[in-house]
Amino acid sequence: MTVLPADGLSLAAEFPDPAHEQWQSLVEGVLRKSGKDVSGSAAEEALSTTVEDGLITRPLYTSRDDAPDAGLPGFAPFTRGSTPQGSTAGGWGVRQRHASTDPVRLNEALLGDLENGATSLWLAVGGAGGVPVSGLARALEGVHLDLAPLVLDAGDELDAAATELLRLYAERGVPADAVRGSLGADPLAQAARTGGEADLASAVHWAKRCAAEFPGLRALTVDALPYHEAGGSAAQELGSSLATGVAYLRALGEAGLGVQEACAQLEFRYAATADQFLTIAKLRAARRLWARVAEVCGAPEAGAQRQHAVTSPVMMTRRDPWVNMLRTTLACLGAGVGGADAVTVLPFDHALGLPDAFARRIARNTSTILLEESHLARVIDPAGGSWYVERLTDELADAAWAFFQEIERAGGQAAALGSGMVADRIAVTWAARSKDLARRKEPITGVSEFPQLAERPVEREPMPVAAAPGGLPVVRRDEAFEALRARSDAHLAATGARPRVFLAALGPAAAHTARASFAANLFQAGGIEPVHEPVQVDASTAAAALAAAGTDVVCLCSSDALYAERAGEVAEALVAAGARRVYLAGRPGGYTGVDEYVFAGCDVVAVLSSVLDRMGVA
Repeated sequence: MTVLPADGLSLAAEFPDPAHEQWQSLVEGVLRKSGKDVSGSAAEEALSTTVEDGLITRPLYTSRDDAPDAGLPGFAPFTRGSTPQGSTAGGWGVRQRHASTDPVRLNEALLGDLENGATSLWLAVGGAGGVPVSGLARALEGVHLDLAPLVLDAGDELDAAATELLRLYAERGVPADAVRGSLGADPLAQAARTGGEADLASAVHWAKRCAAEFPGLRALTVDALPYHEAGGSAAQELGSSLATGVAYLRALGEAGLGVQEACAQLEFRYAATADQFLTIAKLRAARRLWARVAEVCGAPEAGAQRQHAVTSPVMMTRRDPWVNMLRTTLACLGAGVGGADAVTVLPFDHALGLPDAFARRIARNTSTILLEESHLARVIDPAGGSWYVERLTDELADAAWAFFQEIERAGGQAAALGSGMVADRIAVTWAARSKDLARRKEPITGVSEFPQLAERPVEREPMPVAAAPGGLPVVRRDEAFEALRARSDAHLAATGARPRVFLAALGPAAAHTARASFAANLFQAGGIEPVHEPVQVDASTAAAALAAAGTDVVCLCSSDALYAERAGEVAEALVAAGARRVYLAGRPGGYTGVDEYVFAGCDVVAVLSSVLDRMGVA
């Protein structure tokens, strides 16, 4: 509603309507002050960021950044949601995952979740590192199966697990039309994880039975997590899910199911990351792409994709795991706003082992707060209409469709997995991302940025081990830094002290504080303790300070002006006093006595690894 003042004129009329070119001109002025002499569109490009899949995020989006019509919620192409009411009816489903081999303990955890906010359960069964099929009845004691949808992850034990679950439904008098959930059959994801052959016969059998007897029970899951966990990009995750879904449609069609019946047997599972806008765009693009598949198959009305979002295991860290609560909150927000039907928030200690009751509680309450206190589900497609989100959705959909077509040209998902094509493409993506992680272009809070060497480790009971994988790798963002920290921990256990680096600060605090902080942060990321005492040194005091620091590795810290005056003489004094390696925090400058330079954008992992090697830290 436009508010009009007493004279009837719009308040907006009192403000000028700036042109895009005026904004660019202002940007040019700011960039010139930082040493970049660019103009026009080049000024805007200088502030743009290239993200995965070659997508570019720009600093400003306007109505000129048009995208295809996203339609209306609940109507093809379903970009804005699979149902007209979105999540406003009751919010997204809160689906918690459980992987425990003890039926009694699992039962306690399931009942605790259901009594405190969870609306559905995701169970690892049998060879998937979960409860034995024989213990499923005990694990589900007291669970109202007609109220709590169940999703199985049974891997190779699908037949036994599905048979037992349906037996329990019948034994407890649950009507067939009241059964909800999914049997979780996904032979292609199983093949991706193990490197084995994908046998679709069992999945097809259960899909036919569900279609005939259990209208609310889905048989198949299109799980894109194996591709995400291997280091794949958002487009590769989406493209692989499309290829998998198409493979299942073909198999179900050959078995006699119509397109609409076959689509009704599928639920799609995607990763949600702390990049909330990319997560929102990913889920919106996934619906749009699947709607196109359904349209090509002749049943556009069947294209409303059912989505289950899981907070990314790749982003979870083992060090400073409390930060994972913040990551999963952002991921859950992105998943909910993106239109996921069900969301699983992994507990903050997921990377450490079996989560405890406190971690499960925080995970549940993450969704509860976003739904009940932030009211995210009260608006249908809240990101819809945003020029940035709509454009990102469109560009991501194009990239994902291209990868899907590449897989189809390779013979389909099973053939692309068997030939190694999918693994090769993902490996290239992860290698590029690993470089960004090593250079801290993609920072990891609490690990590569702002680590806490004195933090008390959080210990958990080991997670049950599933069958030994032989397929796609499982990666984590923190793995390179975790390896460095593990070396430091071993050194601490063996010697009683961590490896150290002496921060030789030159000049007053105003000159050295910024780079001393930078250097301390950098070395701590590798488990190397910085010693900054005394606060500043010069050529005459450097030797005594080095001896007191208890290390022979030094990093000079100061301003460029003071480096020009003092770096050479202080470095030579340190070398004469026994320093074996002298670093300088700043860009390479050819200073006498300095062996290596550390700066923003350098390969931090390589630097820290070499430092530990020189210190003899195994």
